[in-house]
Amino acid sequence: MRLLVLFAICCLAAAQDIRKLTILHSNDLHARLLPDTNQRGGFAHLATLVRQERKGCTGCLYIHAGDLVQGTPVSTLFQGTPVYEIANKLKFDAHTLGNHEFDYSHRQVPVFLKTAKFPVVSANIVDSGGKLMARKPYLIKKANGVRVAIIGAVMGDLVEGFLKPNDAGPYRALPVVETMARYAREVRQRADIVVVLGHIHQKEGSQIIQDVPEVHVVVEGHNHGGRQELEDVQGRVAVGCQGYGRDLCKLELEVDRKQKKLVSWKWTKIPVDAKSIAAAPDVQKLVDHWEKKVAEKVDVKIGESMRVFTQAEFRPVIERAMLDQMKADFTNMNSGGVRDRLPKGTILARHIWNIMPFDNKMMTAKVKGSQVPAALRQNKPVEAEKEYTIALPDYVATNPAQVKSLGIQGIRFEERDVYLRDVIIEYVKKVQVLR
Repeated sequence: MRLLVLFAICCLAAAQDIRKLTILHSNDLHARLLPDTNQRGGFAHLATLVRQERKGCTGCLYIHAGDLVQGTPVSTLFQGTPVYEIANKLKFDAHTLGNHEFDYSHRQVPVFLKTAKFPVVSANIVDSGGKLMARKPYLIKKANGVRVAIIGAVMGDLVEGFLKPNDAGPYRALPVVETMARYAREVRQRADIVVVLGHIHQKEGSQIIQDVPEVHVVVEGHNHGGRQELEDVQGRVAVGCQGYGRDLCKLELEVDRKQKKLVSWKWTKIPVDAKSIAAAPDVQKLVDHWEKKVAEKVDVKIGESMRVFTQAEFRPVIERAMLDQMKADFTNMNSGGVRDRLPKGTILARHIWNIMPFDNKMMTAKVKGSQVPAALRQNKPVEAEKEYTIALPDYVATNPAQVKSLGIQGIRFEERDVYLRDVIIEYVKKVQVLR
């Protein structure tokens, strides 16, 4: 009997080959080189935490799910390149492209790819001829003996939902789920597990683990709030961290290499607390170098705030600024374009740069009252034959999804040589105090 038990145990051991694998991940760092007003985040503090986690880690990978650039003056003024330079110090094992990598035009993306000393994978961004924008759609990385295939993805509505036509150029995004399924089938014989590193909508991440059995893990970006809990579908999991480097997320796995499946998983979020985590000196040196270049322009007092304004609360302030500075009657600010809160106290130009990092120019149109769409009127009465001015950021006036949402098809807008960010700064200087 004892021999039978020993034989059964040996057979079970032979049938399994379980290895530990840890995936550290972040997303939407958005050039937040410095800690925020709550002392969370900052590239130098994140670097220290990543290095601490890597020490003694059995099979550790660190990956980033898109939108590395766009969000602070250094990125805006130098078109994102310094951010990739500094990110080289973070030593990602893989990074994928997000929608904001296109904010300085598709022509700047190859500059990012050249600057990056880490692998950039993206499987579903192609040009009009079907050629991939990134050098490769996926990579296979070995960690603790586990062959990990990492496939890059961006949301399927990249162009229609998030880009201005000129920024997209000849590029488009292929459907996410079917593209991931195709590549997952391609790599499954050469990998023990398949990871999708996606700057995608959460519903796309959920659909992948529901409909693509070859994919074991989805690591998401784009949603700055991240996922509250890990999603598990029959032993396949999806996770997503909060943005701006406020957390470093950690997915601890046990992988059965022979069965090619996950045996166990544990997901935790580690706060990047700048008060208790020292800055990595080599990263801080680079951060300071670039911040010094912009300080004279952005660390200038322009007004006072009597309270904290959340992003939602600051949106009406932006709309008042556009109406006032552009001498307009109707306007609209897209909620996704407001990127930070305004702290209480002295308002620096930097605060407005962080709230409005995009180089969106203003556009205006003259229309009769009968032509003002209901979405802009918002029940405000108009006279049918009277002429009115509509002022919009160029993103709102030209992005297909925004145009459709506001019902402004057919209205001819003219670009004005003024940035929305400057419109807000001048408005704050004028009113001096925000309450």
